[in-house]
Amino acid sequence: MVASTTPVGEILKGSSIKQSFLVEENAIDGFSLKFATYNRHNTGTVTVQLIDEAKRNILFEKKLDVSYLKDNSEVALHLDKPVEDVSEKVLSLYIFSETGTEGNAVTLWYNNQEKRKNQSLYINNKLVDGVLSFSVSEKRVVSFSTNYFLGTGIIGLLIILYGINLFIKQRTGKHSFGLNLSNALIKYKFLLRQLVLRDFKTKYKRSFLGVLWSFLNPILTMIVQYIVFSTIFKSNIENFMVYLLIGIVLFNFFLESINMGLMSIVDNSSLITKVYIPKYIFPVSRVLSSTINLMISLIPVLIVVLITHTHITWALLLLPFSIVCTVVFCIGISLILSSAMVFFRDTQFLWNVVSMLWMYCTPIFYPESIIPEKLLVILKMNPMYHFIRFSRTAIMEGVSPEPKAYLLCAIAAVVPLIIGVIIFKKTQDKFVLNI
Repeated sequence: MVASTTPVGEILKGSSIKQSFLVEENAIDGFSLKFATYNRHNTGTVTVQLIDEAKRNILFEKKLDVSYLKDNSEVALHLDKPVEDVSEKVLSLYIFSETGTEGNAVTLWYNNQEKRKNQSLYINNKLVDGVLSFSVSEKRVVSFSTNYFLGTGIIGLLIILYGINLFIKQRTGKHSFGLNLSNALIKYKFLLRQLVLRDFKTKYKRSFLGVLWSFLNPILTMIVQYIVFSTIFKSNIENFMVYLLIGIVLFNFFLESINMGLMSIVDNSSLITKVYIPKYIFPVSRVLSSTINLMISLIPVLIVVLITHTHITWALLLLPFSIVCTVVFCIGISLILSSAMVFFRDTQFLWNVVSMLWMYCTPIFYPESIIPEKLLVILKMNPMYHFIRFSRTAIMEGVSPEPKAYLLCAIAAVVPLIIGVIIFKKTQDKFVLNI
């Protein structure tokens, strides 16, 4: 919802307000407007229309009885059926009254200081500076089966081809990073499993509730933030509990895995200096240990989804994709920071500041719609934004994200992993001299 600064004036008989805007997604299922009653009881009706400017078609129309409107209230209008195929189209909200008279009419709030690209406000057919206080609920309606099975088939084919390539290299005696990595994982799988279990058990050592904290922590955090942002700051996000919990669970996993991975080499210095072990096992084991907590934390998400009667669809099967991407991303960042920690011990203190800033730059408890347009490029450079957005789309909207979302999540996961592997490989031989 655009912040409000001033009313447009009484909506009288013969007057009109039109707000045009550009739709980014391919469907709309509702919108909200902020009305004011001048703190009095009014009578009559106000008509609200959603219009396709290109075709001049009325996509939605509803008459509101103004006697039921409250002063400074946000009125949400839900479409019986989503309006589809509107991506990159200019639509308009057209508001007028056939009954309003002076002293007996409502008004709408707008922001006379806000300027947004592809949005224009007309009051009585005159273009004015500002934007109406409104919000639009946009959706991505994409075929689940097409994206999911096509994507799964492509990924499966690539894995098979890569496996054949590794098999040929092994038979011919050639070496590659993938072959060395797979051989090391097979050789040290017992050690990796023991390290993962050790890190998981150590976290809850001497704790009365133990592993139950993995279940309770996201719930308690959600309750606190829900009270703060829905009651005090009046958040108007639809299905806010689920929206909030998805963000909390994924971002808490990110923070926990990076904090543990950051110290993985330094904490295991005594083992590294005495016995030869592939050093990447330590940050990887820390992230995998945190992944166990993530799996447990997803149980509260499912419970809240059921409690809030969120519609569950087959799109829920897409959730593992965003989780795998998040885990891969965390492994990459852990490789980078664990290497830096060996040579520069202030890394942990710098990370505390960076992680706090990262949290506030990620729409966990606020909608991305409040971010100014000029800062959206920064938001879209945030990998956690893409992972959380993908998960919310699959769970809350019950549809598959657009194909671009798959690509962005994959890039956001793989690129940091490649950078992390390169940095870790170049510095690991010097660890013994600096820990």
